[in-house]
Amino acid sequence: MRLDGTVAVVTGGGTGIGRATALALAGAGAAGVVVNYSRSAEEAERTVAELTALGCDAVAEQADVADDEQVRALAGRVLDRFGRVDVLVNNAGTTFRVPHADLESLTDQVWHQVLDVNLLGPFHCVRAFAPALTEARGAVVNVASIAGYRAGGSSVAYGVSKAALLQLTRNLAVSLAPHVRVNAIAPGTVATRWQTGLHGAEAFKERAKAERETVPLREISGPEHVAQAVLGVLMMDLVTGEVVIVDGGKHVLY
Repeated sequence: MRLDGTVAVVTGGGTGIGRATALALAGAGAAGVVVNYSRSAEEAERTVAELTALGCDAVAEQADVADDEQVRALAGRVLDRFGRVDVLVNNAGTTFRVPHADLESLTDQVWHQVLDVNLLGPFHCVRAFAPALTEARGAVVNVASIAGYRAGGSSVAYGVSKAALLQLTRNLAVSLAPHVRVNAIAPGTVATRWQTGLHGAEAFKERAKAERETVPLREISGPEHVAQAVLGVLMMDLVTGEVVIVDGGKHVLY
């Protein structure tokens, strides 16, 4: 798949991995990039400004991916503006920090909010954009997590949501074949404000230092490394239903 002249939608595209992915897509030749956001309007507009400076036709579009009606409206606005969608990157996510032993704090509200954003959100987006992606013979990339493989992460609900997203990736690869490929990226620790928000700046700095001393590549991922993996699977024309782990090789030591 060549990205020259394509139109891409990146959910949660204003910050962190989403921002890095949007910029990487523009750098690889995407003509249009839709930066979706739910609450981070200022950050989304800054990302749009960066994309515009690269010569890309970029726009920030608000929609809560957990709300199917909002997602369908988003798809309508995107198609009205660009007339096509070639790439969908489902990056938007949420979590709550809940110790794994604290089952009482895993309320139904926590479960519903995490699953609605992390699992139903990507499904809503794929379903809404499926006709356009099919017409373009496009591709979907879901941003999951290493927590989808192992009993780790910020909470039980988060890990379960990402494990389900990995299975959704495999199922959608069949559902949308042969015209649309669907793959996933599973990052390990990524140096973003998500991590500093969960652990605090100093605590995350110490966690990152300790991880660098043990992982095979002696480094933790930045958003740009995840973006590289997104572009990598987009370029693989005969790969679908697969997951690329981005964690400096830490998973091979587990």
